[in-house]
Amino acid sequence: MRVFVTGATGFIGSHLIPELIEAGHHVVGLTRSDAGVEALVRAGAEPFLGDVNDLSRLRGAAEKADGIVHAAFNHDFSNLKQHSEADRTVIETLGEVVAGSERPFIVTSGTGLIRSKPGALAVETDDPPSSNESPRAATEEAAAAVAAKGARVIVIRLPQVHDTRYQGRIAVHIQLARQKGRVAYVGEGKNRLPAAHVSDVVRLYRLVLEKGVAGARYHAVAEQGVAIRNIAQVIGAGMNLPVASLAADEALGYYGSFAGLAVADLAASGARTQEQLDWRPTGPDLLTDLREMVYGAA
Repeated sequence: MRVFVTGATGFIGSHLIPELIEAGHHVVGLTRSDAGVEALVRAGAEPFLGDVNDLSRLRGAAEKADGIVHAAFNHDFSNLKQHSEADRTVIETLGEVVAGSERPFIVTSGTGLIRSKPGALAVETDDPPSSNESPRAATEEAAAAVAAKGARVIVIRLPQVHDTRYQGRIAVHIQLARQKGRVAYVGEGKNRLPAAHVSDVVRLYRLVLEKGVAGARYHAVAEQGVAIRNIAQVIGAGMNLPVASLAADEALGYYGSFAGLAVADLAASGARTQEQLDWRPTGPDLLTDLREMVYGAA
């Protein structure tokens, strides 16, 4: 299969490309830079130089593909609405190309979009909120819209994806700890993050590409929920910093615009995904990777 991948040189994309190539697929990776071109060539992929928001070039690359993996997203939370609406436009453009065909189009979302009842797990069948409630929901709204026009769209919701070098949103906790001189959590720190090792996540992308069901949502969740307090304690040990509990009214002062996420309980299940696709995560767990990472480079 000729697979077009956006976000090809990002964290997910750079691990996904060798996974797909090893499985026999021809990968065309989107990149904006000469350095990205070189990295893709070294990985054995065909580079496609362009920006994900250059819709004309994006459409041209997609038209030649047998399948599309859309893994690009700008995670600048200070402009989340703008970036989410840009993602909507990209998905609509790619969806127009594959509408009316059997070509799989994988759209990347996040389990954190789903806010279940306290203590409950977000599951694959949970509908997202509207983009009026959560700007990031624009991604899944766009996926549903292009599916209604005949595109074979499949959504993968990501949890905290990790290895010993990259920790996604946990990097924010590390940066704040370095700035503040302590690692913090709010209250008892029982709110949770779901997680999965990047090697397991990219294997799921391949399985979805090869046998995912049109219209399905899959959760790339290996661990249903790791307590923020436990994460903070491991970070504190790794950085040799004190760990402290904050009162609720102190959260904004420490976390700033990140305070809402810092207190949210985002636990999620991937049981349905594991059963339907025979996906069995085998990678290290989140706390193991946090213990083994080099914090000076984080």
